[in-house]
Amino acid sequence: MYLLHIYFENSRWNGTGAVSFTRNGNEIPKWTFLSSAPSSRELLRLIATACAGTRLSPRLPYASQRLCHKSFRPLQVEFILALHPADEVLPLGATVWGSGIRVDREGGVRNLSSKEYRFLPSDIPTHLAKTGLGQSSLFFLGYGPRLKYHDGTDDFDFTDPFFRITRFHSLFSGHALITDPVESLTRIHYRAIRHGRLAPTHALERLSHLLKSHLGIDTRDWMEKECDFRRHWLGLAPWQQRAALPVLDAVRHLLGGYQKHARPLDLPGFILLDRPDRFCTERLFPRWVELMDLLFPQIQFLMTVPDQARRRLPRGLLTKFHRIPMSPDRPKKKPARLPRGTILLLDVDSKLPNLALMKLSRYFKEQGRRVVLARRQAFVAGVEAVYASAVFYRPSTQNLVNKLRKYYGDSLVVGGSGTDVCMRLPKEVEQQPADYTLYPDLGDRAIGFITRGCPFHCPFCIVPLKEGKVRQVATFDELLTPGRKKLILLDDNILAHPRAEDLFQEMAARQVKVNFTQTLDLRLFTPEKARLLKRIHCSNLRFTRRVYHFSLNDNRNLDELRHKYQMFGFGSRDNVEFICMYGFSTTLAEDVERFRFLRSLPGAYVFVQQYLPIPGGPPPKTTNFFDQRADEFIDQLVRIMFPQNMKSMERYYRWVSRQYARTFGRPHLGLVDTIFRYNRRQDRGLYLARMANLSGHRAGLAGA
Repeated sequence: MYLLHIYFENSRWNGTGAVSFTRNGNEIPKWTFLSSAPSSRELLRLIATACAGTRLSPRLPYASQRLCHKSFRPLQVEFILALHPADEVLPLGATVWGSGIRVDREGGVRNLSSKEYRFLPSDIPTHLAKTGLGQSSLFFLGYGPRLKYHDGTDDFDFTDPFFRITRFHSLFSGHALITDPVESLTRIHYRAIRHGRLAPTHALERLSHLLKSHLGIDTRDWMEKECDFRRHWLGLAPWQQRAALPVLDAVRHLLGGYQKHARPLDLPGFILLDRPDRFCTERLFPRWVELMDLLFPQIQFLMTVPDQARRRLPRGLLTKFHRIPMSPDRPKKKPARLPRGTILLLDVDSKLPNLALMKLSRYFKEQGRRVVLARRQAFVAGVEAVYASAVFYRPSTQNLVNKLRKYYGDSLVVGGSGTDVCMRLPKEVEQQPADYTLYPDLGDRAIGFITRGCPFHCPFCIVPLKEGKVRQVATFDELLTPGRKKLILLDDNILAHPRAEDLFQEMAARQVKVNFTQTLDLRLFTPEKARLLKRIHCSNLRFTRRVYHFSLNDNRNLDELRHKYQMFGFGSRDNVEFICMYGFSTTLAEDVERFRFLRSLPGAYVFVQQYLPIPGGPPPKTTNFFDQRADEFIDQLVRIMFPQNMKSMERYYRWVSRQYARTFGRPHLGLVDTIFRYNRRQDRGLYLARMANLSGHRAGLAGA
């Protein structure tokens, strides 16, 4: 991200005016030098306040109204940024865009409405000055002339959701603390040398080279396995410490903000520097500027500096420029339109190829009609009829269906479990074979039902209502058309069919590879059925490896299930996935018992699935999910580690975390630490803030 222009009205020192940082319209100087007058310091603060956005600027250690001129008019700041598509999320799809804020006399900061902009060119798209709380969202840094650092008090665990604001606190307050240099170097060294991570290794190598060559710091053992950075830091001269502080702080923030980039020090952004000549001696200052220039090759620097110090800087800095990223030319999209009489099929939310739509496609094509498939939502003119299938009942699906109904009106027919459990395909459509041209990615895989229905009436399940009694609805010859030896089997409970053993025998004899998408009921296995299943090539959905799929939705008869499991003779190298539902009626204690049971089975691992009720279905029963031993059970939960698919368990951890915050009015920090131990640690503070909101809601209810 680069800063191209800033406009201001009614500021205290600068009054009304504008500053442009561009040259020839397509590049900016890498180094922009401003005078050391109070107006230049204010300009840096105007930039930081505006770019911080409405969520961060009120938390600055500075009264924003001090930026306003002494009048009853508010301060208005507008600016234009250029974002880099490869490294940043582009609002509105534009590379160059503008934004702005207004600060009233009481210090309140708000976004500008579209009609309130006064300075931005009319062809510049605008975006709310809300940079969000993401660590890499609109990255910039700022440093004041006096820097103090944490000494054993720094937070490297992203506990504070507003951590980003500390990147430019020192521009506003000489008491603001920046990065703990010893702890920061120790952590970079640990990840680089002990774990071989690419980004910290690259950063440590560049740091050690430049600090040695430009500040005379002895870094000979920084790349060794053992290095005492506290001893190193205490051994530095005071001027070396002062000069190194902003360097180490900037490196820490770039590494933390761009954790998925291999070379974050090479990414674009801008750094605001207020009198950096005070970081070091007059003689050393030019070398310090060269160090920053080499350390951050793509950064834009805006610096206030006295004329005398500026004249000592290398002239080559004035010739360095960055290219402004330009918005790609995108062809204008023409409104989608299909030939009159076309049938549009919409797969709203299926994770699998939608069998109902495949049958509808075959039916209409045999009538000579043109059929087109679209995913999620499609607003197309000219179609004769639209048939949509929604499998899941969840808010996102319902919102999508409502949009489709609003657009298509009476031309739309919506079916599927996500809208109407009782709705059926007409008999003449149901009898049609699937049209595999609708989903060419299926390749040589077939999909369908051999049996439908289930005799059990589990309270959470829609199958008895939707499908009825168990019955056979197709043969293998009907499903396994020529060229298809792989079968995605959609049967609800094939083991409940009286001829289940014969069907397994036929699968084994045909040597067909089968993916049991709806899982198998372990309780219904006999030794003979277990032997037959081991002969069948059970696979994952893509048929790239052997996987056995079972379900375990409650804690009934676990000893019997262990005995059934032992009939298969599974070992640690087998892949046995158990689908476990949560959030319906089990307690935390029961869930922990269930997961511990599965962990004791050789080769078993878990895939958790949250209960989502359909219209008219039973609501979740979670009021007694926790008991007085909740903390103890959570401690046990996070110690149950499966050899694979722990990403699935993370969803369950997050659900338990939300329930805990709502129930007890506080987040469970141990569970939060587990969630962010390996992934997206930079989001930990924001997550804690959300849990605090849930906790506050719970406290509000308690006090009502």
